[in-house]
Amino acid sequence: MAYHQHPLDVTTLPAWQALRQHREDMQQFSMRDAFAGDAKRFERFSMSTCGLFLDYSKNLISPQTRDLLVNLAREAGLEQAIEGLFNGEQLNASEGRPALHTALRRPIGDCVKVDGVNVMPDVHRVLHQMTDIVGRIHSNMWRGYSDKSITDVVNIGIGGSFLGPQLVSEALLPFTQHGVRCHYLANIDGSEFHELTAKLNAETTLFIVSSKSFSTLETLKNAQAARTWYLARGGTEEKLYRHFIAVTSNKEAAIAFGIREKNIFPMWDWVGGRYSLWSAIGLPIALAIGMSNFKELLSGAHSMDTHFRTTSFDKNMPVLLALLGVWYGNFWGAQSHAILPYDHYLRNITKHLQQLDMESNGKRVRQDGSPVSTDTGPVIWGGVGCNGQHAYHQLLHQGTQLIPADFIVPVVSYNPVADHHQWLYANCLSQSQALMLGKCRNEAEAELRANGLSEDEVQRLAPHKVIPGNRPSNTLVLERISPRRLGALVAMYEHKVFVQSVIWGINAFDQWGVELGKDLGKGVYQRLTAWDAAPADDASTQGLIEFFRGRHRG
Repeated sequence: MAYHQHPLDVTTLPAWQALRQHREDMQQFSMRDAFAGDAKRFERFSMSTCGLFLDYSKNLISPQTRDLLVNLAREAGLEQAIEGLFNGEQLNASEGRPALHTALRRPIGDCVKVDGVNVMPDVHRVLHQMTDIVGRIHSNMWRGYSDKSITDVVNIGIGGSFLGPQLVSEALLPFTQHGVRCHYLANIDGSEFHELTAKLNAETTLFIVSSKSFSTLETLKNAQAARTWYLARGGTEEKLYRHFIAVTSNKEAAIAFGIREKNIFPMWDWVGGRYSLWSAIGLPIALAIGMSNFKELLSGAHSMDTHFRTTSFDKNMPVLLALLGVWYGNFWGAQSHAILPYDHYLRNITKHLQQLDMESNGKRVRQDGSPVSTDTGPVIWGGVGCNGQHAYHQLLHQGTQLIPADFIVPVVSYNPVADHHQWLYANCLSQSQALMLGKCRNEAEAELRANGLSEDEVQRLAPHKVIPGNRPSNTLVLERISPRRLGALVAMYEHKVFVQSVIWGINAFDQWGVELGKDLGKGVYQRLTAWDAAPADDASTQGLIEFFRGRHRG
C-alpha cells in the first residue's frame, strides 16, 4: 500500500483524541514518584541498537503513554510511509521527487528504482570514483601546479553541502589520515575567505566546489574568489584542473569554470542537501578520514536504516524519539528542543540538526496544501557541555518554558586528561538528573537551615532556590565516537525528523521558505549597486539600502 499524499488531519484521529485525554490524566505526573514506584523504569524505558544506547526513562511518560503514541504512529500511516521512503515513492510531493538518501548507504547488490531505473549501480560508481581520487591524493599521486603534494582541502559549499560534512570530519578527527587538512568555506562574508586563505599555500591546496546547481550565490562567489586567489599566487589556467574539483548536477557550468569532466562528481535530484553527506558531498570527509572509514560511516547509517525499517515501533529508536517530540510539542506546549553533546568533537552536531530538523519540518501546510491544525517542528538549539551549564542551562532548570533535551555523550575519550572525562560524563548525568529531580520547597529550606541561616532568611531565600524538576530529557550514550556509530547517530535523527513529518502530514523534503530570501536578495543587490534602480517594495528595505549606499558613496 502506497503512502497517501493527501493526509488526514492528524488531530481528528482516535489516537490523537486518546492522547489529549491522557495528557489531562498526566497533569499531576511526577517522574520522581514514577522512579520511586517502579524499580524497573530504567529497564522499561531504555534500549540499545547500532552502537547507541538510549535512556528515555526521564520523560513525562508511562507505559500507557508509549502505547498511545505508537497507536498514533500506526493511525497516521507510518508503516506505509517508511516503505514509501525506502522504495523511492514521491514523498516530496511539491517537487515530484522521491527522497532516497537511504540508497546512498545500501549495499551494491540492492535494487532501488527511480522512474523504473535501478540507481544502485550509479551510487556505487560514484563511491568508486571517490575511492580513486582519495587514493591518488593520499598516495601523493595528485599534485598541484608546481608538482607539490596536496596538503589542504577546502570544501566550498553552504547549507547541506557544509554542515553535515563539517560535523562528521570534526567528529572523526581521531581518524584523520595522511596529513590532509580539511577546511570549510561557506559564508559569503569576505572576512571568512581572508582568514582561511591566509593559512593556505596555493601550490598545495585543492578546492572542492559543492553545489547541485553550480549557481548557489555564496558558493559560486567563493569559488570565483578562490580561483582569483589561486591565479594571483602563481597558478595557471592550464593547471587549474589540479586544484579544483566539483560536486554538482550542472556538469556544463563546472567544465566552463575550468574543472575537468572526470573530476566532476554527480548529484541526484532525489537527495536533498541536508541529507547529502552520504554522497559525493561527503568527499571532504573521505579525504580527511580515508575511504574505508567513510564506508564504515555509510555502514553505520545503513544499520540504523535497517533497524528503523524492520523494528516494531515500541522498540524503534527513531520512532520513539519522534513520538516523544510530538508528545511535548503538541500536548505539553514545548516550542523548542535542546541538543546537548558532551563531547568536543561533536560540538557542531547541534548546527547540523538545526538544519536537518528546522528546514525539513518548518512547514505550515500539509502535503495536500491544506493548513496544518497543530504546531510542527520545534526550534532546535543547544551546544557543547559543560559550557552550557554555566550559561543557558539555568533556563532549562528554572525558566517558565518546558524544553525537552537530548544529552549525547561517549563513554570513552580519545584524549584522556587526568580524570577530566569522568567529570564530563558525571556532569552530563547530573544535569539530566537535576532536570528530572529538581529541588522542592522543603529541600530548599532544609538546605538553608543546614547552612545556619535564620528562619527569616530561610523563608526569604527559599523561593529562589526551588527548582521545579519534572523536566524531560533523553540520554544517548556511545561507547566512543567512531565512523560506524556516528553514521547510525546521524541517520537516527534523519529518521526521527521524517517520522514527525508523517505524523503532521507535511513534506520534510522541500524548503520553499529558503528560496524566497534568495530570490529577493537578487533584487536588493541590484538596488545596492545600480544607482538608477527602482526603489524597493517597502520603505524599510529602501531606507537600509540608502544607508548602505550613503556610506559607500563617500
